[in-house]
Amino acid sequence: MSIAIEARSSGAASVSGGSVKKSATTPGLQVIRRNGSVTPFDPTKITVALTKAFLAVEGGRAAASRRVHEIVEDLAAQIVSALTRQGDHGRTFHIEDIQDQVELVLMRGEHHKVARAYVLYREARAQERAAAAAQSTEPDQPALNVKARDGSLSPLDHQRLTLIVREACEGLADVKAEDVLSETYRNLYDGIAAHELTLAPILAARTLIETEPAYSEVSARLLMDQLREEALSFVSGRTERASQAEMAERYPEYFRAYVAKGIAAELLDPELARFDLDRLGAALKPERDMRFQFLGLQTLYDRYFLQMRGIRFELPQAFFMRVAMGLALREIDREAKAIEFYDLISSFDFMCSTPTLFNAGTPRAQLSSCFLTTVADDLDGIFKAVKDNALLAKYSGGLGNDWSRVRGLGAHIKGTNGESQGVVPFLKVANDTAIAVNQGGKRKGAVCAYLETWHIDIEEFLDLRKNTGDDRRRTHDMNTAHWIP
Repeated sequence: MSIAIEARSSGAASVSGGSVKKSATTPGLQVIRRNGSVTPFDPTKITVALTKAFLAVEGGRAAASRRVHEIVEDLAAQIVSALTRQGDHGRTFHIEDIQDQVELVLMRGEHHKVARAYVLYREARAQERAAAAAQSTEPDQPALNVKARDGSLSPLDHQRLTLIVREACEGLADVKAEDVLSETYRNLYDGIAAHELTLAPILAARTLIETEPAYSEVSARLLMDQLREEALSFVSGRTERASQAEMAERYPEYFRAYVAKGIAAELLDPELARFDLDRLGAALKPERDMRFQFLGLQTLYDRYFLQMRGIRFELPQAFFMRVAMGLALREIDREAKAIEFYDLISSFDFMCSTPTLFNAGTPRAQLSSCFLTTVADDLDGIFKAVKDNALLAKYSGGLGNDWSRVRGLGAHIKGTNGESQGVVPFLKVANDTAIAVNQGGKRKGAVCAYLETWHIDIEEFLDLRKNTGDDRRRTHDMNTAHWIP
């Protein structure tokens, strides 16, 4: 007996206790069919599929069995719960994801015969579809439309999608563009938003990393395509796309426009415009964009590339050249030195520290990583040190403060004839300041407090990182160092 697993009509009925109940869809959830069309997610179709699976194994008499209906209802509830547990409004599921979940729940429930029949049926249906596709003269790709930000629809450019994926796989061993394309199309649907279409091949390649690490580079190259479109469109003021092969010609023109745009936005030092931009643009090496692993490029995208209103307009080679120009500002032949610096860092033979990468070539070119200070033993000195910490952290500096000079708990205060609360309360202020400033909103602040062995507060100082005790005398976000002279 065959198992009719896929209930295709929107008015599918569910079998429960011998009665027929009309199906109801779940608002906000949708199912992507294999042809790319989208239909509302209907939980009762899962009940229908499970019931027919049990009937196929146990025979027609099982239709009247209360045991079967109770099992089906319980399994269906587990499947729907697993699918919708993390489902946000507008969440879509592919039909294969739903069937995978059905198979998994059957196995977990130890209904092995039913699960086996289910697996065999899915395999038979897959072979039927493959045979039909091989005999068909129609194109393999479904007819899909892409929704722009203004709501207009345009046909999906299958040729460009294939080009970008094949280009991302070029020159890499043990990766297949067909696998990435197949996984990509599995998650496309008619009316897909343009930004979702851009993410689809990236996510498809990422799912394959666990089978072959080289797909990390494929993912990075696909992310580069997204970044290229974002940056080129922003600096030109119109929608632009370019393949990696086209960037050899596009980079020099883009680089000049990028510098102008950055200076106009007060994100780049106006002095950069006085460089020979044509010479520097000609020195850019677009092929080095292909060297990134996914995590590296994603980190640059999230934290390092210049952006306006969340739109990144700095491509990797422009980023490296901007840093090199910032380092070469005071050189005699600064174009030659900038190219020399650029070749060094863009090849990954050497990499600058984070503050240099953040700030070189910008109006506030703070390039140093670490600042060491000694805190004075009076309120002016203490809060000047806190202010200095905030200003240094704002431009990505790491901080090290020696607090040994600050008087300890119970020490006499001449000005008020009172007693000191010690160094710990001020360390709490320094800790919270580092969190509040947060290195300009780009990454977590970094501060370390030093205290010498002889200080009377040394024991409380050593307790600062404990997870127990009075939280007002704890600094969970600050590093501490016991300074032994």
